Amino acid sequence: MKNCMKSIMETKIPSHKSHYVYVLQCSDDTLYTGYTTEIHRRLKQHNEGKGAKYTRARCPVYLVYWEEGIDRSWGLKREEQIKRLKRPQKEKLIVAERSAIYGTAIKSRNDG
Repeated sequence: MKNCMKSIMETKIPSHKSHYVYVLQCSDDTLYTGYTTEIHRRLKQHNEGKGAKYTRARCPVYLVYWEEGIDRSWGLKREEQIKRLKRPQKEKLIVAERSAIYGTAIKSRNDG
């Protein structure tokens, strides 16, 4: 999935305050899932080493997926759901969303 996991273009990232669940690809190719109300601010914090302890040693990180929801309760529940997925399931989620955003089909490393 390394080849297709480029960061979502800056112009595609929402700038308004809301409730978001997001997935980052870390420099060691691991995936990190989190919840925030401001994606730009949180991504900057992660890349400055001021985000989650997990991402501090894995910078730079790249935003590869996000969802917008209705409230904090939704966000924390959805974050937990995504965290429980196995990596291949997370990759399919990411690929499906990127296809929707960019209108292209992108294969994950587990696809033929």
